[in-house]
Amino acid sequence: MSTTTTVRRRTLLAATALTAVAALALTACGSSAKDASASADGKGAEVVLRVPDPGNSGFLAKGKKDGSLDAALAAVHAKVVWTGSAGPFAPAAQALNADQLDVAQGSITSAVAALAQKPGFKLFAQTEPDQAGEGILVKNGSPIKEIQDLVGKKVAVSQGGTSEYLLLKALEKNGIPADKVERVYLRADQTSGVFNSGQVDAWATWGTFSIPAIANGGAHFLADGKAVGSDNYAVWAVRSTFAEKHPDVLKAFYGYLHENGAKEKADPAAYLNVFTDAGPTAVTPAEKDIAVDFGKQRAVDSPITDADAARFAVVAKFYADQGVTKSLVDVKPYLIDIDSLAGSGK
Repeated sequence: MSTTTTVRRRTLLAATALTAVAALALTACGSSAKDASASADGKGAEVVLRVPDPGNSGFLAKGKKDGSLDAALAAVHAKVVWTGSAGPFAPAAQALNADQLDVAQGSITSAVAALAQKPGFKLFAQTEPDQAGEGILVKNGSPIKEIQDLVGKKVAVSQGGTSEYLLLKALEKNGIPADKVERVYLRADQTSGVFNSGQVDAWATWGTFSIPAIANGGAHFLADGKAVGSDNYAVWAVRSTFAEKHPDVLKAFYGYLHENGAKEKADPAAYLNVFTDAGPTAVTPAEKDIAVDFGKQRAVDSPITDADAARFAVVAKFYADQGVTKSLVDVKPYLIDIDSLAGSGK
C-alpha cells in the first residue's frame, strides 16, 4: 500500500469519526425537541417542526429572531424548534433517519450520497445551482492557472458532497482522469487552516467557505460553478414520516422558504449578521460585498419540477459513473410535489 493511499485512508477515517461526532451533537441538542415532536403526533396537539439552527445570517436567522416563522406555522397549528446547527448534510441526514430532526437543507450531491445509504427522508424544494459562490479555490499567486495544472496536485474536498462533485466535474470537463489528482478528504469547516498553510494546493467548496477565503485569505476561484457546468442544486429534505403525517405544515414551511428567500435575494445585506456583528459567526466588512454579490445571484427555493428531477438523475448517474456511489441511485421516488400537498403555502 502506498504512503499516499495510507494517508488518504487515515484522512477518511478521521472525517468519518468527525461526522459521527457531529451526528451525536445533533442528537444531544435535539433530544428535548424529539420528545416534543413525539407528543405533537397526538390528535389535536400542536405540531413541532425541528429545524437546524440557522446561525447568524440568512432569512431563517431573521425568522428565528423576529418570530415570523413561528407566526407562519401557527396558521397550521405548528411551531418551530431550533435544534443542532446547520452544517454538512451527512450528519443531518443521519438525524432525519433517526427521528431527531424534521427538515434540513443540503446539496443534491450530498443527498444522492445519503440516499445511497438508508434513506428516511424525501426532497420537497430546490434552489438552482449556485454558480457564483461555489467552485475550486487556489491562493492568489498560485502557479495553478487552469484546471490542467491540478494534475499531480492535492485538492481538499468533502467526501460525497458538493466539493467532491465540483472537482470531479471540472476534471471530466477538461478530459483529466480523476486519479491524476489527489483528493484529500476533509470536513469543510476544518479545511481553511489546511488550505492556508499550503498542505493542499486547491480547495473545492461553496459560499459558506469561499466568501471568507476570498475576502480574508487571499484566494480566488480557479473555476466557479458555472465554469465547471455544475448541476449541484441546493435541496430541502424532510423526514418521510413527518411529510406523511403533516403535509399542511410542510407546505406552510415551504411557503415561508419561498417568500422569504425572494426577500433576501432582493436585499442580501439586510440578512447579514442578524444576531451579532462581532465574533466568529459574523460576516466581516471585507466579506460583506462578496456575500451581497453572491446573494443577489442566488436562486430562490422553488418546487421540484420534472426538469429539475431530470438534472438530479444526471447527478446521480455521474456519481455512479465516478464510483462515489456503489450503484445508480434513483432519486425520483424520494421527491415530493409540494404544490400537490393540501394546506397553506405557495
